[in-house]
Amino acid sequence: MLSQVTKWMAAAVLLISASAQAADYEAGKEYKVLAEPVPVLADGKVHVEEAFWYGCPHCFHLEDIITPWKKNLAADVSFEGVPAMFGRAWVAHAQLYYVTDVLGVLDSMHSEIFKAVNVERQRLLDRDDQRDFLVAKAGIKAADFDKAYESFTVKSRMKQGDQRIRAFQISGVPALIVQGKYVIDATSAGGQDQMLKVADYLIAKERALLSGK
Repeated sequence: MLSQVTKWMAAAVLLISASAQAADYEAGKEYKVLAEPVPVLADGKVHVEEAFWYGCPHCFHLEDIITPWKKNLAADVSFEGVPAMFGRAWVAHAQLYYVTDVLGVLDSMHSEIFKAVNVERQRLLDRDDQRDFLVAKAGIKAADFDKAYESFTVKSRMKQGDQRIRAFQISGVPALIVQGKYVIDATSAGGQDQMLKVADYLIAKERALLSGK
């Protein structure tokens, strides 16, 4: 059984190691700093946004990594997906994303949509296909889908989401944006696992700024 001194020393080594690793993260290398920060809600939280597309295999792979990471985020961290709209298929999938959110089934359907598109090879581009999918998978009513699909809320959120993606100045996905200031992608971070480590570092950085420390 480890003594208290041994435990303290082991913890100190881990802390020093983590600090040394974090110190290696530099703006312009592992992440990009936006010249003009994109506003986030002033609620005292650190905001993390994921730019993605359901048809992107790299985004699909990241989903397996980011899902458990999201579950362990502290209460003062807010996470939200922002579907990119770089083409017609992207727009169709973005609309599906916002429809599921409005219908209250996003949490249960997000991974299912990724799986359907990337594994089962369902395109889910047409309104009818999207409706049939959510009726079968989420048990929603067809009429509720149609109402949400045509709603002002969905159309407004699509417009707002597209504006944010453009403001993030990204050319591809997946990407993580922390507090509307920092952009992280797999290439700059050194892999998808590293994306989350850089995000953790930037979350801690922003948390300290919010707390005035």
